[in-house]
Amino acid sequence: MTVYASETAAWKKLAAKKSELANVSLRDAFNQNPNRARDFSFSAGPLFIDLSKNLIDAQTLDLFAELADEVGLKGAIDAQFSGKHINNTEDRAVLHTALRDPEFMSGSLIVDGQDVIGDVHKTLNKMYDFAEKVRAGVWRSISGKQFKTIVNIGIGGSDLGPVMVYEALRGSANSDITAKFVSNIDPTDLAEKLKGLDPETTLFIVASKTFTTLETLTNARLAKKWLIDELAKKGIFDSKGAVRQHFIAVSTALDKVEEFGIDPNNAFGFWNWVGGRYSVDSAVGTALAIVYGKSVFRRFLDGFHQIDEHFKNSDFRNNAVVLMGMLNVFYVNFWGAHSHAVLPYNQYLHRFPAYLQQLTMESNGKTIRKDGTRTDVHTGEIFWGEPGTNGQHAFYQLIHQGTRLIPADFIAVANPVHPSKDYGAKGDEVNDVHELFLANFFAQTKALAFGKTKEEVEAEGVRPDLVNAKVFEGNRPTTSIMAVSLTPEVVGALIALYEQITFVQGVVWGLNSFDQWGVELGKVLAMQIYPAISKDNSALIAQDASTQNLINYYRTHRR
Repeated sequence: MTVYASETAAWKKLAAKKSELANVSLRDAFNQNPNRARDFSFSAGPLFIDLSKNLIDAQTLDLFAELADEVGLKGAIDAQFSGKHINNTEDRAVLHTALRDPEFMSGSLIVDGQDVIGDVHKTLNKMYDFAEKVRAGVWRSISGKQFKTIVNIGIGGSDLGPVMVYEALRGSANSDITAKFVSNIDPTDLAEKLKGLDPETTLFIVASKTFTTLETLTNARLAKKWLIDELAKKGIFDSKGAVRQHFIAVSTALDKVEEFGIDPNNAFGFWNWVGGRYSVDSAVGTALAIVYGKSVFRRFLDGFHQIDEHFKNSDFRNNAVVLMGMLNVFYVNFWGAHSHAVLPYNQYLHRFPAYLQQLTMESNGKTIRKDGTRTDVHTGEIFWGEPGTNGQHAFYQLIHQGTRLIPADFIAVANPVHPSKDYGAKGDEVNDVHELFLANFFAQTKALAFGKTKEEVEAEGVRPDLVNAKVFEGNRPTTSIMAVSLTPEVVGALIALYEQITFVQGVVWGLNSFDQWGVELGKVLAMQIYPAISKDNSALIAQDASTQNLINYYRTHRR
């Protein structure tokens, strides 16, 4: 029997709890409980997570655990990890957790007649072997030169994950190989990424499970033409050999890979139980394995695994993943939050908010539940953010004093990759720049939580007509996530944390978080509309008046 969250006893209790908490200030909460920070802090793998500046009390966490029990979260977790077909609309297992199971302790996991763990490590080892050949200069270009640049061609999960992690792991760089990432079908993207590259030292990765993705294959063909043309300018005319030496694939469609000209032995597969937005720890991360090496990639996987273990084995009341997922539900459904800010105080994580947009919004941006009925509560959140003090000088005003409640996750590390000292304008003072940076991290969560009262503003002698404008209400909820440093383990742990938070929310809302039918209609219509806008094809298809109006403008002004 399906249990809808809105019909549970815990849901009704949470509604009452919200009404109660609406009259409580975070200032008072901390004053009344000197141990609040300790009581609401948790460790999960390499992450330290402080929930104390959220609009909760101890009973709220108890109710989160109660709701988790009532919607069957434990069974859902077991079903995910055991390979049940929880993606019911596509009749698939959801096993991205198997991608990071250590080989030495996992044994076997048979799903649909396949040894999943064996398959995963066979593919990983094949990927590691190729990556080490490139790094060591064993696999070379058609002219015998060592590869210096990897160009990863993909879109969605085949781009957002690898590019985000590539940036996040810059502090772990251990080779002179660099990577560029192409996703947009706008030809500007590829042209800019190829600008200045040496074709003799450039290796391309085409990432498309089916090897039919429109954007990826279009860009791959353009890249192939660029390679052949640029090599010809250098007197290298073996186009077939060039493609086989300079292109590899992340795909399971070996026939299409070979048809493109790539050696099928240089294709690294993944499975239909790995969704694109959950695939960065699979062969989709081949560019990362080449740039950073086997050891770093393994540590990256270990970070995922640590969070998986915490999520799977911790009781709900002390499970940081479950509590954060429930917090998000609490803010969406009881506090009316529409969006969620993720604010990394680390420049290496500057693409993390964009990565989370696909992970969270493609997963839970749905109105229809797993059983085909329409949800009776709001689902999903708009995830957004920018790194560090950049955001402070852009949109923090809205978070501090806007009319909408915007929960925010702040992320920072204790030790920077590049420690620096600033000697001041006159050279007579020494400031630790990372400590200046973290002072902002600490100050923002304090200001959001506790605000500034009218009395405090007046005590500063502010002009009476400006007092109200300078009052900060406070009670703006934040979660602080910290780690010792931005290691590969920490990057993996952060990804897994939000993967499983998204899963928790999906279970509460009764959604299938692993399909994405909402992105399909636009793709279908694009291919129907294309003939109507092509200058070489005058055949027009019936359009709505607005679309036809825009097509007419394009056809009139296209040079």
